[in-house]
Amino acid sequence: MIQFAVIGGGVMGEAILSRLLAQSIYLPSTVLVSEPRPERRSFLANQYGVEVTDDNRLVASAETILLAVKPQILKTVAHELMVDSSGEKPLLLSILAGVRLHHLETLFPKLPVVRAMPNTPAIIGSGVTAISSGQSIQPHHLALTHQIFQAVGQVLEVPESLMDAVTGLSGSSPAFIAIVIEALTDGGVLAGLPRAIAAELALQTVLGTAKLIQEKGIHPAVLKDQVTSPGGTTISGIQQLERGGLRSALMNAVKAASDRAQELGN
Repeated sequence: MIQFAVIGGGVMGEAILSRLLAQSIYLPSTVLVSEPRPERRSFLANQYGVEVTDDNRLVASAETILLAVKPQILKTVAHELMVDSSGEKPLLLSILAGVRLHHLETLFPKLPVVRAMPNTPAIIGSGVTAISSGQSIQPHHLALTHQIFQAVGQVLEVPESLMDAVTGLSGSSPAFIAIVIEALTDGGVLAGLPRAIAAELALQTVLGTAKLIQEKGIHPAVLKDQVTSPGGTTISGIQQLERGGLRSALMNAVKAASDRAQELGN
């Protein structure tokens, strides 16, 4: 029996699959992956020991289906994924950016649907996934959804009206943070550090700062004030950040990404 199926064996589909298998939430013998590219099918079969196919129709018998394809081919997938109305209806989990529940429920009218937005750190199990439930979702569906996405990090339930903002913040921010880390590294080089040392210092400082704020449960501004002494080095650096508009730039970046997500969903 196929308990879990993935349509789309790309980066995020593989990330979720690998974490589910690593935590023994599903056994390889109960998983089916539908992927059009022969080289990816071969890799996934060899790497994880799961059954692979290029026929989406075979996925219809699964108990849970993870939809991880490009939005452009969604209608084709919906046409291929014909579900027997007399049998148990599989839970459909969509991680397609910008594709709204109403659209999913129109294309898959027989299925209970959850819209989810994981982010890139899910690859190492440190992501955060926002989920919004469709009209047919029951408590047992929601519990299973939490179990699946907790395999790749934290899970937050949000109304779908906030999903574009989620996309702009948690979906896009890994790229923003990567730029910040890169810029800090370059700053270290500018100040005279070898690049390898600057890169290690920048990365570990960002990791440690985030962990400190999380574990202590403090507001970021509190930590900023603790590090900043009168007339010291840190306040001089902060003055330059404010002069350069870093705070405003990050806020505007999140808003722009959110607005773009909304455009894609219309």
